[in-house]
Amino acid sequence: MAVPDKETTEREHTGSISRRTMLATAAAGTAALAAAGSLALPKSEAHADSGDYLIGVGISDITGPAAECGMMGYSQFGQDTAGIHLRPRVRAYVIASGGQRIVYAIADNGMIFGSVHRGVMEALARRFGDRYTEQNVLLTSTHSHATCGGAAHDYAYNLSILGFQQQVYDIEVAAIVEAIAAADADLGPGTLQIGRGELHDASVNRSRIAFERNPEADKQYFPNAIDPAVTVLSLHKGGRPVGAITWFATHNTSMSNKNRLISGDNKGYASFAFEHGEHGVRYLDGCDFIAAFPQTNSGDMSPNLNLSPTSGPTDNEFENTRIIGERQYRAGKAALAAARPLRGPVGGLLCYIDIADIEVDARWTGTGGPRHTAPACAGVALIAGSTEDGPGLPGVPIPEGVRNPFVDALGGVNQPVPDWLTDAQAPKAIVAPLGLLPPAGWVPNVVPIQIVRIGELYLACGGAEFTIVSGLRIRRTVAAALGVDIEQVLLQGYANGYHEYVSTPEEYDAQQYEGGSTLYGRYTLPAYQQEFHRLATAFAAQQTVPRGPAPRDISNMQPNFVSAPGPDATLPGTAFGDVLTQPAGSYARGEQAAVEFVSAHPKHNPRRGGTFLEVQRAGGSGWSRVANEGEWAVKFFWSKRDGNVSVARFTWDIPVDAAPGRYRFQHFADQLTGDGALRPFTGVSAEFEIR
Repeated sequence: MAVPDKETTEREHTGSISRRTMLATAAAGTAALAAAGSLALPKSEAHADSGDYLIGVGISDITGPAAECGMMGYSQFGQDTAGIHLRPRVRAYVIASGGQRIVYAIADNGMIFGSVHRGVMEALARRFGDRYTEQNVLLTSTHSHATCGGAAHDYAYNLSILGFQQQVYDIEVAAIVEAIAAADADLGPGTLQIGRGELHDASVNRSRIAFERNPEADKQYFPNAIDPAVTVLSLHKGGRPVGAITWFATHNTSMSNKNRLISGDNKGYASFAFEHGEHGVRYLDGCDFIAAFPQTNSGDMSPNLNLSPTSGPTDNEFENTRIIGERQYRAGKAALAAARPLRGPVGGLLCYIDIADIEVDARWTGTGGPRHTAPACAGVALIAGSTEDGPGLPGVPIPEGVRNPFVDALGGVNQPVPDWLTDAQAPKAIVAPLGLLPPAGWVPNVVPIQIVRIGELYLACGGAEFTIVSGLRIRRTVAAALGVDIEQVLLQGYANGYHEYVSTPEEYDAQQYEGGSTLYGRYTLPAYQQEFHRLATAFAAQQTVPRGPAPRDISNMQPNFVSAPGPDATLPGTAFGDVLTQPAGSYARGEQAAVEFVSAHPKHNPRRGGTFLEVQRAGGSGWSRVANEGEWAVKFFWSKRDGNVSVARFTWDIPVDAAPGRYRFQHFADQLTGDGALRPFTGVSAEFEIR
């Protein structure tokens, strides 16, 4: 698998490309759609030789700054990064057949915001021309709440982070492009297999009151009020597996809102278990097997099985992350045991809709007459949050006595709600009319929807958190339009954008968390059904559709109130890389070793694609790496001492099967000097024995 140069990719995406060029590229791509609705491959790539498909896989590191960056998801003031547990990654797959290709990229982050989607598409256009466009590229997120925030251009999602964070945005765009470029370079003959199964002990319905309002026909489809479906796509090249994609609906929130370590959470651990645990992948050495665990309709699915944060199966968030991740990995493996060959074309079709202003036909409303969606509004239930997983709207309400300069700069949230909007959003009790707030609506109103086909499998893609019954209704709608069985259609949430939740009208009436977070009113789901039906009908007829309204670009209206860290300093009498706390002289297998170094601020170099620590063992040819920060057994804890002094503490859970011998820790970081230069340094601990 080829891996592109990281620095080149990061430079590449920050260049400019005109809106006219982007629209022309998209239009050209749409005009070139073939039977399956995607772009034509070069003639030299039109056949997959001995395989049914051409397949490429790629992976990259999407870890943001591990210190003093607001985390995305729980939206808690003060929940800023302070270390790393399990590095989040982007996993990308390119699948081509019959002159068409699609890209499927899954990021271990909070969301794929419209800003990042745009940035990725611009970078891909510069690198590949019209090979990859918004029509045949699908970006989605595992929805970890333990990663860096600030990449959005939508103000509502930057409130607790105090503004747009250019560094986080740059990292997310560059990492996604890197993974896609690596998959493109890896393209070669291969085959696909599909397997299906069920998993019943990795999710629980956190909004049962709302779920019970749905019709019996919907509830009977989910007799335990969860979506247990596991769908696995296995990718093979050269007679061996090179990747797997395992869809399962559960929130990626085993790590709590008290956690400050960057983590891919339970789905990140599932990937780690499959890649590292089973296939021996060492991420610093390259990856020959790439396993992603994307979401489906997980809006009301919680991994906290006791319906309380960090509770269930145990009361330890790290253990819960491991257990829920392990269960997803095992369920995927079980489904693969009965996998069968997957055949058929690939393709994609995308358009944009103004979800805040859709006239919904009576066919979809369930009321006997037409209805209309409305500008986005946050309900009281959104502010109250999900008691099972964490709080709601980012940074609202603002804690008493705390001023938010970001909110003040935008003009505040206390805007009057007109009577017509109150009526349109009923029975929601509106707290903030997000779509009407200055200086521009705080959430998007123009959002993408997409149909992606991979052989016999279809993905209905939307940029929201769909409840399981919302997902079911869209799947039924799309399956009927395509003329296929509902089992062949998955709802792909968190796709290409983000705008909170989509509940059913019946669930909306309950105004639980998901209903209060369904921003565009009671008829949001019927609007989605109507628009997905239109898109799927065109896809089935091998027709194109208009691109729709252009998504907004407010990239030039992004305040930021987070100060950059200054030059690094050391404690008196110490130098960068000095050891403040040495490991013990010896440890038994199964114990935890620890070390503490004088370090530098991680924002100066997040060491994306690298590591802050190696655990090394002495051998006949010198010291060799046996573990590193970024993998499950090593934790990195950052703290600040006097002024700009950084301290890096690392722990290593020694495996029970670790080889006896002499070990040491080696730390890597980069000091920012007073003149703005970055100077790399290392620190090495005393040796210790494992007995």
